[in-house]
Amino acid sequence: MAEDLTIDRAIPKEKQYQSLIPQIEGLLFGETDFVANMANVSAALKEQFNWFWVGFYLVKDEELVLGPFQGPVACTRIKKGKGVCGSAWLQQKTLIVPDVDEFPGHIACASASKSEIVLPLIKDNQVIGVLDVDSEFPDYFDSIDQAYLEQVIYVLLNR
Repeated sequence: MAEDLTIDRAIPKEKQYQSLIPQIEGLLFGETDFVANMANVSAALKEQFNWFWVGFYLVKDEELVLGPFQGPVACTRIKKGKGVCGSAWLQQKTLIVPDVDEFPGHIACASASKSEIVLPLIKDNQVIGVLDVDSEFPDYFDSIDQAYLEQVIYVLLNR
């Protein structure tokens, strides 16, 4: 298991992901505990990109329940179809929200969050959770983030 990451924020975002994903693979290698792996993925993403908030919510009893994360305190439970996270779960697709204040029913866990990307974790054709990333800057996330964060999820779910 790797214990340190090589971080370079001076290179383009796509190159940052290309450098980070193999490091995440190394970090997770040999570890079978899903919670531990989510914790390390959250930490690695936060360390590389310095996002406002990054973490996981897990489906439990028809709600999303807060899982491992990095950032300020967060909402603990989210109902299916509510907010960006609950909507990504319901729709079973990635949602990129350039301005959270314009998202109908947005749940403001932190007023400093301005944009968001939420990706469902799908295992055996069921959503088991979501990866939620918030930025304090509007219109921050794009298709590059989506493509590479989907790769990160693939690595996480196939350990």
